Amino acid sequence: MQCPHCKDPDQEGSKVIDTTHDSRGGIRRRRECKNCGKRYSTYERPVLAAPMLIKKDGSREEFDREKLTHSVQLACVKLPVSAADIDHLVGNIETALMQMEKPEVPSRVVGDMVIAGLKDLNEIAYIRFALVYLGLNDLHTIREEVDKLIEAG
Repeated sequence: MQCPHCKDPDQEGSKVIDTTHDSRGGIRRRRECKNCGKRYSTYERPVLAAPMLIKKDGSREEFDREKLTHSVQLACVKLPVSAADIDHLVGNIETALMQMEKPEVPSRVVGDMVIAGLKDLNEIAYIRFALVYLGLNDLHTIREEVDKLIEAG
């Protein structure tokens, strides 16, 4: 592991001080550089083959965790939703896709998982995401969706 501080290229240039399993199914390692003595953390998580997503127009695209995270973050801007909660939601979606063990899935499946997750996480973030995802393009349909949330809550 190359030190991010001194850029020591020595493959044996750091020692692991502490190892913990994080809630996202990965491993966090606290390291100390043998060259400069500074500490840093590394994260490891298994990389499994995610299915290809079939878009509405029929095109196919690889599942992209960062793209999904960015979409969820946009829905949660300026709301009391932690980065850990967003990461947990995205991790759950990614895990569910892997467990399907299918080479391709409709992108709608991912969108439905995000909608369900945001509904539990934060209702405002849910509405923001739903505006685009469900095509709520007039005040009447937006109000109907808000009324459903109020009745369910």
